Amino acid sequence: MRIYADNAATTKMSKTAIDAMTPYLNEIYGNPSSLHSVGQEAAEALHSARERMARLLNCEPKEIIFTSGGSEADNQAILSAAAIGERKGKRHIVSTAFEHHAVLHTLEKLQKRGFEVTLLDVHENGMVTPQEVADAIREDTCLVTVMYANNEIGSVLPIPEIGAVCREKGVYFHTDAVQAAGHLPIDVQKDQIDLLSLSAHKFHGPKGIGLLYAKKTIPLTSLIEGGAQERRKRAGTENIPAIMGMAAAFEEACAQMEENREKVTKLRDRLIQGLSEIPHSILNGDREKRLPGNAHFCFEGIEGESLLLLLDEKGVCASSGSACTSGDLDPSHVLLAIGRPHEIAHGSLRLTVCHWNTMEEMEQIIQAVKEVVAYLRSISPVWRDLQEGRRTYVIQ
Repeated sequence: MRIYADNAATTKMSKTAIDAMTPYLNEIYGNPSSLHSVGQEAAEALHSARERMARLLNCEPKEIIFTSGGSEADNQAILSAAAIGERKGKRHIVSTAFEHHAVLHTLEKLQKRGFEVTLLDVHENGMVTPQEVADAIREDTCLVTVMYANNEIGSVLPIPEIGAVCREKGVYFHTDAVQAAGHLPIDVQKDQIDLLSLSAHKFHGPKGIGLLYAKKTIPLTSLIEGGAQERRKRAGTENIPAIMGMAAAFEEACAQMEENREKVTKLRDRLIQGLSEIPHSILNGDREKRLPGNAHFCFEGIEGESLLLLLDEKGVCASSGSACTSGDLDPSHVLLAIGRPHEIAHGSLRLTVCHWNTMEEMEQIIQAVKEVVAYLRSISPVWRDLQEGRRTYVIQ
């Protein structure tokens, strides 16, 4: 039996999402920019989906721009705010050291254009405080971008409080909510968010579709030139089937959020309890302020890649961190940001579960991880040195 515990990388599509997409694949297949009746049926669906997403985020439909996913939305949000700031002579941006690379790489691009970027240090529990954000804001700050919840270690940041700080200081606030959307309640008005990114495949919708919420007073910079789609802010024929699947999946996720969160939190807590029994292991991220389905550990004396491969042989699908950097041999920048040394960061495991998982599966995962960690340590010269006192344990 295969157990899927990598929902932070992507989720299985729900039947609701698939059913919502199907008519727009083989019946209502028109281009929403076309004036004939087939095109206008698609245009009506597009308008409906925009209204539904706006209602769930508590914003206006015209503040929703459909994108190819979270990375594109992150890029457009940051580059738009930077362009506005540049016109006003403000070329400073505040972010954190453990953002998704869609944010960090965009900031690096801006640094090459002369922008100054302050990356806030992250505490060991994977948090930054509103006061730290406030202290970093300067007269020439044009944007603060802080993720809603970390994609690797699951820490949930104090977004409403950070939003309040930014609003008070008159600075645009963007949050990458890719991991949070559909799992935590989000209200862009109450949270005082100016720009927000999300992606459908993180809440059982289709891949390749997401959105950018942008407050209506923010003039967006287009990343893709061409047609007049998305109020001339994102050229290209809209992917109506995927948009309808996203809207249906998000409605379902929000409607079932409390029920699912209660169940998934129990599964997560059992994983954390069971894996904490492994000697010289440590939970990464805040113990309480974390995503419902995220359990992220480091195990001393092992390599994460070997751990994943052996777990896969036992039928457990997991990851060591972000799937976007799975081919990178360097340790996770997230783990380094919270102070884990290189040798510990290499031995990490991310387990992310959803409401379709069961408690029986959690027990099987715990047993599999214990067996694999024990085996890897039994053949590890590093572990032998630790046991024989030639090295000092980092994780006590």
